[in-house]
Amino acid sequence: MDWMFFVLVGLLSGVLAGMGMGGGTFLIPLLTILMGVGQKVAQGVNLAVFVVIGVVCVIVYAKKKLLKLSGIWPLYVSAIVVSGFGAFFADRAKPKTLQIIFGIFLVGFGCFLILSTIIAQAKKNKNK
Repeated sequence: MDWMFFVLVGLLSGVLAGMGMGGGTFLIPLLTILMGVGQKVAQGVNLAVFVVIGVVCVIVYAKKKLLKLSGIWPLYVSAIVVSGFGAFFADRAKPKTLQIIFGIFLVGFGCFLILSTIIAQAKKNKNK
């Protein structure tokens, strides 16, 4: 695959991340399925990309006053601690296990999005 494919993957991942949806849900499957990258390497690449994208997004959201910082510390600290455990687990898990867990996450998240959209639409129609 040529560099244009990498640019396209990066652009789409960046758009999703910029919208707050997480580019990794797009980036990891593309790296593993289409590009043949191993699961652990794909996760590492995703994390490296996420750090840069995260900083840029925080700056943009902060400039537009779209960040609510009150009460963020418990979320921040717990996310850091649990991320450490997740990285520890991912380092020791077999790549196939990580693929299965990630696949279950994607299917579950997709179902959640579909159901939440249906429920929101039903509420909207009920209030008309």
